[in-house]
Amino acid sequence: MSNWKIKLDIQSKDADSTKSLCDALATDCEVVWNEESFSVEIIEAKAKDLRAMWNTRIRGLIAVNSLMTVIDQY
Repeated sequence: MSNWKIKLDIQSKDADSTKSLCDALATDCEVVWNEESFSVEIIEAKAKDLRAMWNTRIRGLIAVNSLMTVIDQY
């Protein structure tokens, strides 16, 4: 049986914002830092499980990014 895999490279508007996004995923998955960005890789045996894990990670990133946008306004 083969696994399903997806990789996401993430870089925000500045280093601090990128670090905040990375920290938001710290308890969910392993991250790999590059020079100015980081990546996450999700591997699952079933496509539906991969989709669920992907959705969870993306929703977390969207929530943190939205919060940073609100905080930056003040």
